[in-house]
Amino acid sequence: MRIGIIAGEASGDILAAGLIKALLIQYPDAQFEGIAGPLMIEAGCKAIYPAEKLSVMGLVEVLAHYRELSSIRKELISHFINNPPDVFIGIDAPDFNLLVEATLKQAGIGTIHYVSPSVWAWRQYRLGKISRAVDLMLTLFPFEARFYENHNISVKYIGHTLADEIDLDIDINQARERIQLEVKSEQSVIAVLPGSRMSEVTRLAKPFIETFLHCLHVRPNLIFILPFVNQKTRHFFEKELEQELAQAAKKEDIRSHFVLYDGQSRDVMAASDAVLLASGTAALEAMLLKKPMLVTYKLAPITYWIAKRLLKVPYYSLPNLLAGDALVEEITQNEVRSGVLAPKLLSLLSKNKLWQSKLEVFNDIHTLLRQDADNMAVQALIEYLKEHDKLS
Repeated sequence: MRIGIIAGEASGDILAAGLIKALLIQYPDAQFEGIAGPLMIEAGCKAIYPAEKLSVMGLVEVLAHYRELSSIRKELISHFINNPPDVFIGIDAPDFNLLVEATLKQAGIGTIHYVSPSVWAWRQYRLGKISRAVDLMLTLFPFEARFYENHNISVKYIGHTLADEIDLDIDINQARERIQLEVKSEQSVIAVLPGSRMSEVTRLAKPFIETFLHCLHVRPNLIFILPFVNQKTRHFFEKELEQELAQAAKKEDIRSHFVLYDGQSRDVMAASDAVLLASGTAALEAMLLKKPMLVTYKLAPITYWIAKRLLKVPYYSLPNLLAGDALVEEITQNEVRSGVLAPKLLSLLSKNKLWQSKLEVFNDIHTLLRQDADNMAVQALIEYLKEHDKLS
């Protein structure tokens, strides 16, 4: 069995690696190649290009990388047409993958797209393109599957692998031991995730750091713990942090309130009392870890202006979309500044009756998403291959 596969970003790498591992249990000789992240490579996928090549966010930002992305896509399409896989799986990265899928499908290669584009939220004109490009859509969330069914596109709801991996109950003390974080009884811990893409980190670093200093002025007993997906984003953030602290009194005392980690984002969030983060899969993970959170979203001004006019839903964070309600607070664009973020972030540390009601919803959503996603995806893949005489 030969499978072409393209995944972008850390979240796609996680999903793809889970699928690869689960399929290899049943079909140990299966082969995977394409654009792969470190987890996929570790699971056994041959990387023609690294997944970080697709980690570009925003309509305007993509234009700056258009020539390189176009060249990579053209080369991969040529490779797969000349060496046809039994099926091609595009994982997320719809602006890149849908064109690959459409071309391969036209050439007679079966296509599966794993992780629905947000067509239910904006740019619904893409439904026609999806229908022409994709033989089967695998969705992480039930409301997405209902949307595709209503538009007569073949779909399978498989749940989310994060919901399977994360326990329903989290032991905060064990998490703190795993990341070797010592916390005094009077201290509170805030996890901060400024994004997996460099473009996110560059926009959020300064307002986040100013927020930390604002919070420390009000509550000096805070610890901020920050995980980074790679050295590039960590080095940038550290440089910004040192520059801001250089202007603060008692710099050394303040620096001791910050602990930076390479990876370990799940344990870092699990070890916290509250989370400040960039919108994305991290918000879903924070919800599954049952953490109060403040979700931020900041784009290039022109990208935000376009997106705001195309958006068809009232929320952008996954907890709110899944709940169909303003379950967590969302802060966007010019509001992403210390004067707004600091008081809201500090208020998350006071868990009240409202938090208890939210916690119940978090638990309900977690249970709903627990579908054994990796094996569900593999089962959908096997059924597809059998239906198309690619597997006996």
